[in-house]
Amino acid sequence: MESKNNPKIVVLYGKLVRRKLLVIASLVSLLITAFLIDVFTGSSGLTAKEVLQAIFYPDSVNAVSKVIVWVYRLPIAIMALLVGAALAIAGSQMQTILNNPLASPFTLGVSAAAGFGASLAIVFGYRFLPGIESYIVPICAFLTAFLSMLLIYGIGKMKRGSTETIILAGVALAFLFNSLLSLIQFFSTSDELQAIVFWLFGSLMQATWPKVGILAAVLAVIIPLIASNAWKLTAMRLGDEKAKSLGINVEKLRLTMLVYISILTATAVCFVGTVGFIGIVAPHIARMIVGEDQRFFMPLSALCGAFILSGASILCKSILPGVIFPIGIITSLIGIPFFLAIVVGKKQNYW
Repeated sequence: MESKNNPKIVVLYGKLVRRKLLVIASLVSLLITAFLIDVFTGSSGLTAKEVLQAIFYPDSVNAVSKVIVWVYRLPIAIMALLVGAALAIAGSQMQTILNNPLASPFTLGVSAAAGFGASLAIVFGYRFLPGIESYIVPICAFLTAFLSMLLIYGIGKMKRGSTETIILAGVALAFLFNSLLSLIQFFSTSDELQAIVFWLFGSLMQATWPKVGILAAVLAVIIPLIASNAWKLTAMRLGDEKAKSLGINVEKLRLTMLVYISILTATAVCFVGTVGFIGIVAPHIARMIVGEDQRFFMPLSALCGAFILSGASILCKSILPGVIFPIGIITSLIGIPFFLAIVVGKKQNYW
């Protein structure tokens, strides 16, 4: 009680909170800037003024400019923000509940499961339902990604939410789905194989307003559900035993969060393909800046993920004029050096 009433502690805590909020506000500004650059960037030759006119006064520009901005650039730019935020939140919560810095949807097999579902749909569509494979691919990718998390959930539930069991189950499923994916590729035709590989590279080019709306709705539902458990998740970083001593049902919370994570990941991955390292790197950046307090850690993770993927989207269009690189390649090239820097770093400075 004395510590709560100590004026010095109150002042220091206030400064700490304001500093964290300032960092979040600064990153929001950077994210807005990245979003605008992403919308302005492209091979069509539109100027920033013409893009802004198309956004705010669509009737004042020609039909081609309107289509470029509203059908292509805006959905892609917004999808980059949403997918980055979704994968970063999923990764941050997976690292929290499993207490493992390598935990992410990518490393625990969710992306591999989505790739298997997508490749299965591509082959089936090419052979039996030509012309509609673009519609069934995201559905199958979502179902298999969600199924993989349900399998992990079921295995974890049998062992009462053991972190070791969940991690090992995820790794085993990653190997399983990668093997099944290789099997499908082996029996695919050249056209089918090309489509599968392109999907596995990851791309924002298939972004549409309905897909943006679906992912935005999922985020709007899942984020408050995760935020409602913020203090419990923060307590889990103290260890299972201490969290239980505070009255937290650790096993139930861990399994519940797995369901939320699976919905977020499956929805994001099914629309854009395999995008690696966002779920690992973004939470580490946020953790180094604001620590483990979920009130700041989760929103900053989301902002970092959105910023990284928005920046990757800009790079995809800027490396070679007229050529759009697969975004999964860009995120890996960005993420691997940064992740190695985190691994070899001797210490982390938390605020």
